[in-house]
Amino acid sequence: MSESIPLANLQPHMDEDSVPLIGDGPQTERRGHRDHRNRHNQEAEAEERVIDPRHPDLSTSNAVSNAKYSPWSFIPKILYEQFKFFFNLYFLLVALSQAIPALRIGYLSSYVVPLAFVLTVTMGKEAWDDILRRRRDNESNSETYTVLDQVTQVASRDIHVGQLVQIHKDQRVPADMVLLQSSEESAECFIRTDQLDGETDWKLRIAPHITQKLSETDLKDLVTVTAEPPRKSIHQFEGKVTVGTDSMGLSVDNTMWANTVLASGTAVGIVVYVGAETRQALNTSRAGTKTGLLELELNSLSKMLCFCVFLLSFVLVALHGFGKEWYVDVMRFLILFSTIIPVSLRVNLDMAKSVYAYQIEHDSSIPDTVVRTSTIPEDLGRIEYVLSDKTGTLTQNDMEMKKIHVGTVSYAGEAMDEVRDFVNSGGEAGPRSRREIGNRVKDIVTALAICHSVTPSYEDGTLTYQAASPDEIAIVNWTAEVGLRLVRRDRSSMVLQLESTGQLREYEILNVFPFTSESKRMGIVVRDGDDYWFFEKGADTVMASIVQTNDWLEEETANMAREGLRTLVVGRKRLSKKSYEAFSEAYAKAQMAMHRRDHAIAHVITEHLEHDLELLGLTGVEDRLQKDVKVSLELLRNAGIKIWMLTGDKVETARCVAVSSKLVSRGQHVHTITKLKGREAALDQLEYLQFKTDAALLIDGESLQQFLNLYQTEFITVATKLPAVIACRCHPQQKADMALLIRQHTKKRVLCIGDGGNDVSMIQAADVGVGIVGKEGRQASLAADFSITQFCHLTKLLLWHGRNSYKRSAKLALFVIHRGLIISVCQTVYSVSSRFEPLALYQGWLMVGYATVYTMMPVFSLVLDKDVDEHLAKLYPELYKELTEGKSLSWSTFFIWVLISLYQGIIVQGLAQVFTGLDQTLFTTMVAVSYTGLLLNELFMVALEVIKWNKTMVITEVVSLGLYCGSIPFLGEYFNLEYFQKPDLYWQVAVILSAALIPVWAAKAIKAKLKPPSYAKVQDA
Repeated sequence: MSESIPLANLQPHMDEDSVPLIGDGPQTERRGHRDHRNRHNQEAEAEERVIDPRHPDLSTSNAVSNAKYSPWSFIPKILYEQFKFFFNLYFLLVALSQAIPALRIGYLSSYVVPLAFVLTVTMGKEAWDDILRRRRDNESNSETYTVLDQVTQVASRDIHVGQLVQIHKDQRVPADMVLLQSSEESAECFIRTDQLDGETDWKLRIAPHITQKLSETDLKDLVTVTAEPPRKSIHQFEGKVTVGTDSMGLSVDNTMWANTVLASGTAVGIVVYVGAETRQALNTSRAGTKTGLLELELNSLSKMLCFCVFLLSFVLVALHGFGKEWYVDVMRFLILFSTIIPVSLRVNLDMAKSVYAYQIEHDSSIPDTVVRTSTIPEDLGRIEYVLSDKTGTLTQNDMEMKKIHVGTVSYAGEAMDEVRDFVNSGGEAGPRSRREIGNRVKDIVTALAICHSVTPSYEDGTLTYQAASPDEIAIVNWTAEVGLRLVRRDRSSMVLQLESTGQLREYEILNVFPFTSESKRMGIVVRDGDDYWFFEKGADTVMASIVQTNDWLEEETANMAREGLRTLVVGRKRLSKKSYEAFSEAYAKAQMAMHRRDHAIAHVITEHLEHDLELLGLTGVEDRLQKDVKVSLELLRNAGIKIWMLTGDKVETARCVAVSSKLVSRGQHVHTITKLKGREAALDQLEYLQFKTDAALLIDGESLQQFLNLYQTEFITVATKLPAVIACRCHPQQKADMALLIRQHTKKRVLCIGDGGNDVSMIQAADVGVGIVGKEGRQASLAADFSITQFCHLTKLLLWHGRNSYKRSAKLALFVIHRGLIISVCQTVYSVSSRFEPLALYQGWLMVGYATVYTMMPVFSLVLDKDVDEHLAKLYPELYKELTEGKSLSWSTFFIWVLISLYQGIIVQGLAQVFTGLDQTLFTTMVAVSYTGLLLNELFMVALEVIKWNKTMVITEVVSLGLYCGSIPFLGEYFNLEYFQKPDLYWQVAVILSAALIPVWAAKAIKAKLKPPSYAKVQDA
């Protein structure tokens, strides 16, 4: 590292039990609350809420509003957003000055119309976008639901905490609810959560057994629910349901969060959180108005130009002598020189953005791409950090079982047929050694067919599987393919069928321990006749200490990980009836705990079950990558872009995808930080990372939050210097917080890309948000600035369209400034020569026509220029890297154009005055020579700036010259038309052009020879 941080001397930003600086971790309450782990039970009890259906809270509102403006705030907010930039404020003041007769220089319309045009277009776009938001909100708020005890259907906006709501299949859940009843006898139902957590698989939800059989009257009169305060974590919930004197603990498996969809049957739930307190709302940030970096840079340049205008005006008045109304002369000079910051600059840039948007949307190689925010296309050329979702963005979320290992032998590809033979033969065929292997294979296949949370579903006679994890579906599909099929499952039992004989085998389900980010494993206890079995599968990092000692697990896990496979270790344990009953009693007691329930349950499972398991084997599942992901990531890295992967998935899954997608390069060390606790541990990790800047970082959401709470600035400083960062188990707001922190600490452009509703906050927090239309719906696409259909389209969007947009707008902006600056220099030369009088050199139509009819088309045609062909931009992604330095529009390039403008303005006006004199009777003759020379100079300057000509550019040059020549007979008010019939004008204009252009052309040629730009080197190569 170029510079180090004295970490040993750091002081944390906050105490461990104080308010987090930004975001909330998996174990934290909503902002403003103390860390849950450090809370006293008395404080927690004081914040719990008791929800009684007999007394719903009618003061709460469930209305959803994503609108940015209200009818009375629209105009003030728009005007503030526009005029908070000095650029626009200057235009406004100049336009308003023309309403004062003493200050009026030319046509009022020439100052007012361009500004009014820009404001009208901006306000129209913002108004339409907000109308669409309100329409979507109204659709959501107007959906009707059945509320028990209500005669008529109730709109979503009118649902309150404590009401009992009936949800039907394929209906959106309107608020955060606790499930009380399901239409299924098993009390189960499935929900789709893709617009909340980004996962496309169905989630199983279970109604408490003490409420499942109650009548509608008893639900209303006997049930109360105790719930925790609102918080962001969508994977956790602690509560209690009470029916009379009976109570039962509630977990996230008993909830239905707002904006999820009921996928099966009918359900009745009690509303516990509405509106802004729902998990969906707490994990969604408001969309702000995005401003491109180019506009911010132009705003800084305009301040410098304005200072120069004030200084020049004051100096000219001072040289003339301060008269009685000297301040009026200063103001008139200010207006005369106002073209230094041309009003047409904003118009040209806005029109250019529309051209870029059109080119992006009509690019056949990235079909169905949509530009939803046309104000920031140049930022696509300045991206230095890409924050990407994983599931559905880098991967297809389509799992396939690829490999199985049973200790001495592994099976993959065609060898899987041998597994099928073992299963169908019962593992008894062949010699003894083969029988031993066969039995081990049979045992692991049986374990995999039992140990999961998959539920079979029959639709139109076709068997399909639903589960919370696509890994589990892939594994159960595989067990079916090799001969052991799951055919039925409910809460109390499952039935497996052996394909070879059709034999059915039923197992009684006693307990299921779902996978969690903390446990990293999933277990199940079943009874097979008189035998009790505990099966468990999970990550090698946790299972290694649970299974019996072995000498092959670590090596084989590493081998599979190098292949990019998601690995699971599978084990089992036979239980006696007595030992199971002891466990069951302790487990039931732990389930009733209201505080630290998860900890109590985990302790019971560990103490009674999780030790000395027989190691059955290891599985490897592949998550198929999106098309051309590896190539795309490599191109982006070569373009100087650092890529972070932020996912809600497991640590092992994130690691596997990072390796298989080549986000982590071959042989690169991946430093893993999980379950970080305390300041000292955080400090040690920071010190390590500071000196390992060539390593990738893999960090879980809990550890990430610890860094953000304790050493926010130091962590971001170190992390942004690493080649890649993978953050897993992140909740949606954490993703958004990371985007904001990188922007704030690095001042670099950040792009966020995702495909699900859980990515919306991150997309909106980025400088540039990109949404992918995929399996998880269109919510991310609708919230994004740019919508694409595949991740690989991002490279074309950045390396080609982004690069062109930035370079073209930078060139256009500098040329428009030059066009305004040179005419102001001509005005200055004339003012100095005419004894410092604030008299206009070019009046009326000459001023309006100069920036519009005569030069607008050729100057604007620069947005069609390109320095390299598309295939070269992709072949040499390093060309993109230099754009991030901002050299195309920098102070140095700006001052070069200022010098060119000064030189050419002095030459054009100075020589015109030398050739014709300053006598008032020769004023129109001098203006004819000066204006013609000025106009032709600009047309030739455009030609000098063009790198690659096209037909449109040639036509605009010829047409503009023709328009000027054709309009000369109508400009008798400003020109001496007779002088156009004399050869003197033509040789004088030729001399002016030669003197103004040849030195500029020569300087460009010499520079190109001595220090050619990168694009020229590429073209030569």
